Amino acid sequence: MVPSKCRPAVAGARPGHAVSANNYGLQLVLQSTSAAERTKPLEFRLHKEQPYLHNRFLQHDLEKNYPGKQVHRTAEEKMQHSDRLTLERQKLTVCPIIDGEEHLRLLSFQHNCITRIQNISNLQHLVFLDLYDNQIEEISGLTTLRSLRVLLLGNNRIRRISNLDNLVSLDVLDLHGNQIAIIENLHHLSDLRVLNLARNCLTYIENLNGLDSLTELNLRYNQIRIVKDVDTLPCLQRLFLSFNNISRFDDILCLADSASLSDITLDGNPIAQEAFYKHTVLHHMMQLRQLDMKKITEEERRMASVALRKEEEKRRESHKQTLLKEKKRLTISNIAHQWESQQNRSAHLPSSQENNEDNESSQNSRSTPYVFPEETRSLDSLLNKGTQGLPVLDSHLVEIEGDTVYLYGSGALESLDRNWSVQTAGSITTISFNFIDFDEIVPVLPKLRIRFPNSLHLKFKENNLAVLKQFNALAQLRRLEQLTVDAQGNPVVTFTLWKYYVMFRLGHFNLQKINGMEVTQNDMVMAENLFGVLAYVASSDVPYCRLLSFLGDCRKKQLCYLLEAKGKKLGTASEDGNDRRKLGGENANRLALNYTTRDSQTEKLEEAKDRKDFCHSYIQDLVKEAADINMKNESLQKLWPQMFIELVRDAVIEIRNKDSYMKLCLQRIASQKS
Repeated sequence: MVPSKCRPAVAGARPGHAVSANNYGLQLVLQSTSAAERTKPLEFRLHKEQPYLHNRFLQHDLEKNYPGKQVHRTAEEKMQHSDRLTLERQKLTVCPIIDGEEHLRLLSFQHNCITRIQNISNLQHLVFLDLYDNQIEEISGLTTLRSLRVLLLGNNRIRRISNLDNLVSLDVLDLHGNQIAIIENLHHLSDLRVLNLARNCLTYIENLNGLDSLTELNLRYNQIRIVKDVDTLPCLQRLFLSFNNISRFDDILCLADSASLSDITLDGNPIAQEAFYKHTVLHHMMQLRQLDMKKITEEERRMASVALRKEEEKRRESHKQTLLKEKKRLTISNIAHQWESQQNRSAHLPSSQENNEDNESSQNSRSTPYVFPEETRSLDSLLNKGTQGLPVLDSHLVEIEGDTVYLYGSGALESLDRNWSVQTAGSITTISFNFIDFDEIVPVLPKLRIRFPNSLHLKFKENNLAVLKQFNALAQLRRLEQLTVDAQGNPVVTFTLWKYYVMFRLGHFNLQKINGMEVTQNDMVMAENLFGVLAYVASSDVPYCRLLSFLGDCRKKQLCYLLEAKGKKLGTASEDGNDRRKLGGENANRLALNYTTRDSQTEKLEEAKDRKDFCHSYIQDLVKEAADINMKNESLQKLWPQMFIELVRDAVIEIRNKDSYMKLCLQRIASQKS
């Protein structure tokens, strides 16, 4: 059925016996046949001709010809048009009573004001009923019309499809231009070939099961968003979906499963604005011969297949990138959640007291930290519904974007030991630490000089930078031109002079920017004035033996050469400290401003305790040994006189007989040689 403005016409009419179906240039022709031939199937066709004046079958006034709203035709009129009756544009409000016309096969009430279908139940041979352009609100009064093949109810006020149960022979059903919102009560029309539901209020297409003979379905000018059940129509060839609200290919996937569709229209839908609209439709519906009323060539099919394949690859890559971004976002969220939980635990740990008992209880409490209830739930379980198909969230993340490497979570520090390619490592100029405690970063700072030799910029966010002395650890780097410390999770930035302290302590790096602000010469002078004296005092109180522990091998040699030139020995103190200042310029004074992490301090305390225990044990052993020796000496002094007398007596007895003594000595010598 041609959308909206079409009227089917019965083919094979006798010349000159044509009845107008409407005024759109379309002609309805009904052939007069014998009673035996009327049982044959009707064939419909459309004749496109120039518009012509509407020829009314009846030329007299309605009140004059149809008194009491009844239709009476003369014998001559019945002879001329025996099986058809046209009552168009008669301003009828009800269907008139038609007596003696039971043999009628065609009846037309076009362009009237009829509100209800009635008074036609006796026309049981009726094949064609046209009620186009009336005011009918409900389908009714058709129960007895079992022979009806064509029912035209377009441009009325019908809200529901109903009361068609007995019209099992219906071939064409036109309900366009009504107020129907749901497709229903059509499953029994197995012989229906044409269904027109254009210009209604449909939003969802379904309930098409049972329409096994349907070849044409017109759904233009609705509000359709989703199409279903079309693939269950085995004979459907033409489907008109123009000017609806279809915006996704997923909402019309059933069309791709239809093997019979050859003509489809989707123009006027949001989906038709997509760049690969035509290619996508042709790729999934290779059997189509027309799309949007345009014939499809083989070249277009081939181009559509190639273009869609490229588009699919692009979509897969885009989908992959989307999943990776989502995984990254969720991983960072998980790391932030763990970091926040860790900070909350640290904040709720009981503070240490001055007496030893309180210290011990504080240490015991640290060994079993408080666990918050919300920590018992994994972040994976909280976000499981929105992350179906994504890998399990990690507790750390390493990401490279351009010339920046982002490290999230303490576990990311282990990535510094991986085998970085020379090209990748050389391109990194910025290193960003996120959700990593600064004390965990300090031990890996020397590795940055090796892994990323061109790194110039450090960024810190959520690192527990809380005191100025923590910046001392950055002196271990090779070079540094920019430093960015985010206020989030780093309380040190609330200090008024923190930038000046950084400028002073890392002055040998010639910093250019701190938190995006240029470092000027005046800033460097201010930093020197503020902290120069402090550094001098700190370095003056440090003995040379301890200062050496701050130096590298190169600077140790410089110190030795400096002392030898002055005739001094290593370990002697100078009176004015000039030697210290000459060692590496200003850096010598800053060497005393170092930073030791909490773990290192704990290790040093444990090491000092071990040394103390060892020394105590060693001294105890020495004292015990000395006491034993003294006791042995005192015993010897007491026993010595008697021992001396016995020794002299034994000697005199042995040498009393000179010959026997010599013989005994010779025997001993001989036994030793043997």
